[in-house]
Amino acid sequence: MNARPTVRRPPGAGDPSRDGGDDRTTPPRAGTTRRSPLLAGWTALRPHPRVSLLLHRRSALIALSLLVVLFLVMVAAACLGQSYVSPLDVWGTLRGERPEHELVVGELRVPRIVLGALVGGALGAAGALIQTVTRNPLASPDVIGVGHGAAAATVLALATGAVASPGALPVVSVAGGLAAAALVYVLAWRGGMQPSRFVLTGVGIGVALSAVVQLYLTDSELEAAEQVKLWLTGSLNGRGWEQAGPLAAVLIAALPALVWASRAARPLGLDPETAAAIGVRVNRTRLALTVLGVVLAATATGAAGPIGFVALTAPQLARRLTRTPQLPLLCSALTGAVVLVAADLAARTLLPPLEIPVGALTSLVGGPYLLWLLGRRTTR
Repeated sequence: MNARPTVRRPPGAGDPSRDGGDDRTTPPRAGTTRRSPLLAGWTALRPHPRVSLLLHRRSALIALSLLVVLFLVMVAAACLGQSYVSPLDVWGTLRGERPEHELVVGELRVPRIVLGALVGGALGAAGALIQTVTRNPLASPDVIGVGHGAAAATVLALATGAVASPGALPVVSVAGGLAAAALVYVLAWRGGMQPSRFVLTGVGIGVALSAVVQLYLTDSELEAAEQVKLWLTGSLNGRGWEQAGPLAAVLIAALPALVWASRAARPLGLDPETAAAIGVRVNRTRLALTVLGVVLAATATGAAGPIGFVALTAPQLARRLTRTPQLPLLCSALTGAVVLVAADLAARTLLPPLEIPVGALTSLVGGPYLLWLLGRRTTR
């Protein structure tokens, strides 16, 4: 007779006293967390039996860190300037206990800081959405004509006298950015949206709209030309609650769509055939993400003018911080807010009493970053 081979089990394997009575695993209760070895770095949350969420632990930690950094930068921006105000005096001014600092802190700095954070967050989220749709780290809302459309619409409104009050210019710029992006999307559609065609069409439309702006600047009067030039550089100077209120309302209204977008954008990292095979409606999802990104970018441009390179750099910086395969939407928005508030602080304090337009400073810093990114892609 052949002897059966002896199988050694690890200690405790199959022991009812150690396994809890049997080898079956019970489903987690509501509110508990289950971790799978196949999801390294992720935590599965089940706050309700019918609700399941995946949380990337490093992304959550980076988001909290960015919130702390944003708070510190905003405090520094409220304190620093041509006149220094201590953090305690800033807090007292916000509570109405320091009327001597109300003009500098309450009316000039705080509204500008809040607007900068909102604009940076909107641009960062918009850049992440556009780069996800195009699958191109060099893409941004500016590439698809949002900034150029807003500028051309503003110029045409001033040239034709269609806008009587300067307060209506943000509405005109938002409408121009949306119209330009819609035109690019329609022209790039050929039985579906190809990301490369979308980007190239946006570049062509942007060049044409830029020529319209330059033509107006050549033939317009000096005062009107200077006003348009200042707006084209992108600046937070002289802006406050009047521009921050509508932008905040748009961001709050877009929160449900952003929550959906953070989940819907994950399958778009795959090729279109694979995404369609797992049940994703690729063209509809791309259209919805593009519309959301364009609305955010156009509203931000209407509030502060076309500020370049924030939407381009913020998503890539956030991705390098979180080390995720997809662009993190929340961290991209927080990174954009930190970058823009810090850039505006530097623009106010580098050459006092001269204030550099923040759009000029971001373009100055973003240019070398774009060259580095191009060189890195060429090397790959």
